Amino acid sequence: MTDAGAPPNSDSASQAGFGLGAQAGTPYRVLARKYRPSSFDDLIGQEAVVRTVSNAFETGRIPQAWILTGVRGVGKTTTARILARALNYEMPDGSVKGPTVQMPTLGVHCQAIMESRHMDVLEMDAASHTGVDDVRQINDSVRYAPASARYKVYIIDEVHMLSTAAFNAFLKTLEEPPEHAKFVFATTEIRKVPVTVLSRCQRFDLRRVEADVLMKHLANIAAKESVEIEPEALGIIARAAEGSVRDSLSLLDQAIAHAAGTVKADAVRQMLGLADRTRVIDLFDSLARGDIAAAFKEFRDQYDVGADPIVVLSDLAEFVNFVTRVKIVPATADNVAYGETERLRARDFASKISMRVLSRMWQMLLKGITEVQAATRPAAAAEMVLVRIAYVADLPTPDEAIRMLEQNGGGSLVANGGGAARNAAAAPVASAAPVRAPTSSPPSFGGGARPQMAAPAPDPQGAAPVLHVTSFTQLVALAGQKRDLMTKGALESDMRLVRFEEGRLEVALEPNASKTMISDLARKFELWTGRRWTVIVSNEPGQPTLRSVNQAAKQAHARTAEADPRVQEVLLRFPGAKVVEVRRLAPEVPETDINADYGSDDPLDGSDGDDL
Repeated sequence: MTDAGAPPNSDSASQAGFGLGAQAGTPYRVLARKYRPSSFDDLIGQEAVVRTVSNAFETGRIPQAWILTGVRGVGKTTTARILARALNYEMPDGSVKGPTVQMPTLGVHCQAIMESRHMDVLEMDAASHTGVDDVRQINDSVRYAPASARYKVYIIDEVHMLSTAAFNAFLKTLEEPPEHAKFVFATTEIRKVPVTVLSRCQRFDLRRVEADVLMKHLANIAAKESVEIEPEALGIIARAAEGSVRDSLSLLDQAIAHAAGTVKADAVRQMLGLADRTRVIDLFDSLARGDIAAAFKEFRDQYDVGADPIVVLSDLAEFVNFVTRVKIVPATADNVAYGETERLRARDFASKISMRVLSRMWQMLLKGITEVQAATRPAAAAEMVLVRIAYVADLPTPDEAIRMLEQNGGGSLVANGGGAARNAAAAPVASAAPVRAPTSSPPSFGGGARPQMAAPAPDPQGAAPVLHVTSFTQLVALAGQKRDLMTKGALESDMRLVRFEEGRLEVALEPNASKTMISDLARKFELWTGRRWTVIVSNEPGQPTLRSVNQAAKQAHARTAEADPRVQEVLLRFPGAKVVEVRRLAPEVPETDINADYGSDDPLDGSDGDDL
């Protein structure tokens, strides 16, 4: 990544970045190296880091170690070298007495530091030096004073690759290094660095560079290279770089070579294998209108000129995301990283398409991209994804369907089709009344549900009052009140009631019931109620379990709801739909209901008025 053996040049100060010292006739250096920042003023997109470091240098609060983290290509190693240069910045006349971030000209050590050949600034790649022996060499050498510079600076790249033993060997030196030693770590995997190391360093998170900032940076470099490039091409490169400066410069280098002249947007799209953004927008327009034929033709035209089906769907998903963001924050459409056509049409779509439709399209595209990636015929799989999206484009969302059913009496939804459905849904209507399923209460095993506390009778000995339990369901409710979920679950699922009397319970057990539970029931019941209990296992079949009764009631509710004419309209309009659950909109259960006492997991258990 550096020109370690490049000879110094006295005229190098006139060149930009770490490209200093290049002479005519030397091998070509890529833009990512030629325009590498050499000072904090050249570092783009990292204003928070620059401000913090500048303040620390001005006040003399310089730590012994920094750790820089971020995605690839945002300037971690570059920032480390700039820190090393700032720590050791000296002028030949001795005018600079200490570390400084103000470095207008090359100092005594700057050239060697930038070319990674200074004897006091040691760079180590932790990916190839992972062992404890490599760290031991640093621990041995750190004790010696620098040969010529002000500080010894150790730059360790990809520090997360060090072994556990190597990290442990570093701890003491890192916590109490000599005054003349500084450490700068760089990593893309900050979570893999032990917290014992992180606590000894000042952490700086280098952020992704915004697309508009990258565009300005690339435009300046193109001007220095005397290369003509279209603004739209700059936007494509900036978005494709995903916030990485190095990636953007590499793509710009490739685009210049690919174009062999003026860099045009079409040439960059062809180079990157991207679909034409205008054609992607046309495809989105066809899908939003539900025009499957036009969507097929547009996709095939793009595929025939070499567009990858996965890339087409990915670009389509990106545009859906852009339209959604414009709908939420209209100022997003002012981002110059997007073309003018893209921004204008995104505004138009955002004003016409509802958020629910955009969300549905996004979800279908995400799932469709995964299907296309796994398909043996990606083009055919992509076409089927487009069919699904176009098919549901003019279908109302479930809440819109309910509103139309309430507004139109359930008759016009199927007859008018999706277009009428969307128009009807667009009209302001009052909130739809709930579809109420007829009441269907599960059979009861006994009397009232809530255990009743007996009135305290005069007791000369001061005995505790007795809790009267007169039914099996009250006993289950009591287990719920005592937060004994294991006992409550066993009573509901594993036991079939045979006979019940206060103080005596006779049950039949399910085949998978625990045999050890019976021995504890009498003791628990006595503790809860204050009276003796007898629990007997019977050979008689007994009544169905509470859980099976509740499940049967739930199924009955679903069947009753399906018989409702309005629900049948919805099921007819959405093929394959089914009633999954019937829920209660408002609590209408009497206070004596068993489920109000022990908090059944089933929302239908004991309900007295359930709604769809």
